[in-house]
Amino acid sequence: MEEFLNYTFSFGKYQIAVIDLLLILAILVFAKIAIWIVNRIILTGYFKRKNLDVGRQFAVRQIVMYLIWAFTVFAILEMLGVATAVMAGLAAFLVGIGLGLQDVFKDLASGIIILIEGTANVGDMIEIDGQPAVVREIGLRTSVVETRDQVSILIPNSRLVVDAVINWSHNRNIRRFNVSVGVAYGSDVEKVTELLLQAAAEHPKVLENPAPVVFFEDFGNSSLDFNIYFYSRELFGIPRVRSEIRYSINKLFKEHNIEIPFPQRDLWIRNAVQLDK
Repeated sequence: MEEFLNYTFSFGKYQIAVIDLLLILAILVFAKIAIWIVNRIILTGYFKRKNLDVGRQFAVRQIVMYLIWAFTVFAILEMLGVATAVMAGLAAFLVGIGLGLQDVFKDLASGIIILIEGTANVGDMIEIDGQPAVVREIGLRTSVVETRDQVSILIPNSRLVVDAVINWSHNRNIRRFNVSVGVAYGSDVEKVTELLLQAAAEHPKVLENPAPVVFFEDFGNSSLDFNIYFYSRELFGIPRVRSEIRYSINKLFKEHNIEIPFPQRDLWIRNAVQLDK
């Protein structure tokens, strides 16, 4: 048995004994067990206490797995006595690889930053490049967001860290919106204000607190311009809310004979020539 365990295999200038192969196998099995224990016992309890979302749980598990495997590989190289030589050559190799994959490493680093800072979570409503979307998944390198058209977009994590991203969900999951409307000159502005507040208050998605408010914005070319501002938690479906409020405004204005004018132009004709009848 001892002779079998000490039998060596040669690979160029490197030699490895059977006992070393068995130790490597034992280290790999131990690493696998360690990953299972950390994921199933330690991290599961931690996630329950911290109430982390699925995306951040996945990212934490990935980071832990990569760290354990990195230590495992280094331990195996150290045991074989090739760690120093390999790491010296590996450093130069990684520099070359890093230059070619710098965007990938930037995305990985950004994923860790998102994980630590919690700048975005699964279910958050964000706006990137003017496009509203809901975060559906946060991975270590990329994240998946879904637009209002139910289109899934894969976004590198670096964009969520470097670019100007609006996270609507950070402000208590509410946001202020507005609906603009113009009424004809001569309209009762107090009545207009009352009806606009009524249209907003009657909608179930509009919050009572903070209460809606109306502003007389301007004297337009053809209309008196008003804005009704309101708060809502319906961040993703706000186009429907705005549309329904506009329907309500139109109905209320018709009931109270308040006109929504269309643009008008006065035409002046110089040197007019009278036409024969």
